[in-house]
Amino acid sequence: MKITTARRLAQVFFFALFVWLGLAAAVGTSWGQWRGWPIAWFLQLDPLVAVGTVLTTHSLHPGLVWGLGMIAVTILFGRVFCGFICPFGALHQFVGWLVRRAGRFKDRIAANAYRPAQVVKYYLLIALLAAAAGNLLLHLVHASRAAPVLALAATAAVVLALLGLTLCRIGAGSRRRLVVGAALLAVWAGLAAAIAPGLPIIATLQTGLLDPIPLLHRSFNLALLPVATQGFEPWLPAGRVYAGAGLIGAVFLSALLLNLAVPRFFCRFVCPTGALLGVLGRGTLWTIGQTGAKCTECALCDVDCEGACTPMGPIRVSECLMCMNCLDNCPTVMPLAYRPRPSPGGEVTGHGITRRGFVAAAAAGLAVAPLARVGALTGTAWSPGLIRPPGAVAEEEFLTRCLKCDACIRVCPTNVLQPAGLAHGWEALWTPVLDNRIGTSGCQLHCIACGHACPTGAIRPLTLAERHGTGDFEPNGPVRIGLAFVDRGRCLPWAMQRPCIVCEENCPVTPKAIYVSEVYETVRDGTRTITAATGATLRIDGPALAPGHVATGDYICRLGGETAGRRIIANTADSLTVDAAHAWQEPPAEGAVLDVQVRLQRPVVDPARCIGCGVCEHECPVNGLRAIRITADNETRSASHSVLLKTNA
Repeated sequence: MKITTARRLAQVFFFALFVWLGLAAAVGTSWGQWRGWPIAWFLQLDPLVAVGTVLTTHSLHPGLVWGLGMIAVTILFGRVFCGFICPFGALHQFVGWLVRRAGRFKDRIAANAYRPAQVVKYYLLIALLAAAAGNLLLHLVHASRAAPVLALAATAAVVLALLGLTLCRIGAGSRRRLVVGAALLAVWAGLAAAIAPGLPIIATLQTGLLDPIPLLHRSFNLALLPVATQGFEPWLPAGRVYAGAGLIGAVFLSALLLNLAVPRFFCRFVCPTGALLGVLGRGTLWTIGQTGAKCTECALCDVDCEGACTPMGPIRVSECLMCMNCLDNCPTVMPLAYRPRPSPGGEVTGHGITRRGFVAAAAAGLAVAPLARVGALTGTAWSPGLIRPPGAVAEEEFLTRCLKCDACIRVCPTNVLQPAGLAHGWEALWTPVLDNRIGTSGCQLHCIACGHACPTGAIRPLTLAERHGTGDFEPNGPVRIGLAFVDRGRCLPWAMQRPCIVCEENCPVTPKAIYVSEVYETVRDGTRTITAATGATLRIDGPALAPGHVATGDYICRLGGETAGRRIIANTADSLTVDAAHAWQEPPAEGAVLDVQVRLQRPVVDPARCIGCGVCEHECPVNGLRAIRITADNETRSASHSVLLKTNA
């Protein structure tokens, strides 16, 4: 079997596996639903996910060990992930092949020529990792207070790794730059520890915006799959809707359509994961290279090169995507081979990164989090509409863990989880947030799916006992994601004298977090004069009543001086009939005055019991802006958002 055939079979397999895991990411117990399927496996395999979260959290989430394994594979065998596994890369390669499969030879050669702009992805990687590494520097500063020697060694190791993997070429000058760079950062850390040990350096994880695996997850789950379900309803469950899906779909389609300009445009110019693997690939043990056999310089190896790594000349090791097309196209006897390094034909190991560009990209990345937080959206100006799913960690930590992959949104059985827009700040873009107006219901009381789908721990995997606050978790109480507030200006019983107890009826907690305050109020034009009385029926003057309007069981009539009213069971335009069991022993006198009153059960929220599930908001009959709405107040994950005194919590 040809190596390119094996590569195509691997791409088809992994792409089909990705699609299947996306389809299976639905709560249920059948074989085609989420029952043991590793729906987050591609995210866990992504090395940039592992590196980014390690930088932001200073720990490795257990599931992300897969990513470290892929790093080891890259160091040993090159960018196998890009050529054989990445489903987004396979999609780009297929689209590029469709566009250029019948193109002219020289045009295909020109399309696959190396372009200096391919360095852009490395600058993007530097900026994204710098944004993620701010807290690492703070961690080193704090560590220096307890163990100065250890902190100095760690600082030097970080500097050596950064400079060694990005800027330096082999030689004496590189070693001098390494030593100088390590010394400068060590001095900085020492001064910071002595002068400002509590320096608030912050970090944010924004790799998911461009990381191909989270990007494809987000696009497939929130844009492609919902569109597909509309056309294939007999086979796929329809009805899923997502706010902002148009923008997500537009980003995805733009990435694909750019292949019309340059094959695998995203992989060559944008992909930060490819850049990371390219950096690691500089030290790979095996790669494609010349064997020393005579080359006819037919350029067939360059015609289908997916990474524009120029295999006919000195090969650009970092750009090689391991597509193996050059080996398949070569007509002569072994001038190219997959072999141990170095290549006898020469290698280009530099990425084109300049020191000035490195500093600019790193500075831009380090400025991302402070610029995002200067608006205090994670502090005093926090957005009350930003309601995170149950189990979400505190917001600042959440932003250091969330990949924006939206796997949690996909598995939400009620479709209430939605991707956040820019209303909550661009740092929160495409992170999960509850929108209780969308979907089939609010956040279900017995659902803990989202935490078990999250690959990085941004949403903790809860047990039902922990969510309900039972058993060992009883002292902590149930997990609260927000609090319901009644808008008395829009609530039917409060503002419009219309009976309604929908929110109280649908409240799922026991005892109910919503109770009613019962009052009787005289309706508009409800004070009437009796013109005649026969048994339980009274004729009244005044404006005509709609027949049956006050006979719903919520209305009474009360004579002047009476403390209790009588329930109206029927009415015409000018008469009222009360329940015969409670009729007057003697009919009221002609000319007596009565009031037609309505019984109103006005909802009141008990903040000590409300968990913010949003079922009440979803079921509220007031369209548009609901009369009862959930905010992030009183959420468990942030003590500063509490509305209750500690003694009452």
